[in-house]
Amino acid sequence: MDPISSVQATTGTGYLSSVGGVQATDGSNFASSLTDAVDGLQQLQNASGNLAVRAVTGDLDDIHNATLASSRASVTLELVAAVRNKGIDAFNEIMRMQA
Repeated sequence: MDPISSVQATTGTGYLSSVGGVQATDGSNFASSLTDAVDGLQQLQNASGNLAVRAVTGDLDDIHNATLASSRASVTLELVAAVRNKGIDAFNEIMRMQA
């Protein structure tokens, strides 16, 4: 497994590559960040699934790696779902203000 970088330790996911100044206001950076987060989630879930299959078939030497991958995928899924829910709440609030 790869070591946890300082960004991963801070955010829990490692999807925030850097914190810089404000750049574009067209939403492309935000959309790109969300796309990267979903892609990363899919990779974590695939890795977790592969390790789980190896654990069940007896091909895995260290069950710790499977447990760690499963936990990472679970926490990342919760984070992505929370961001999605907040986005939907914000959209609904904007729509409510316009009505």
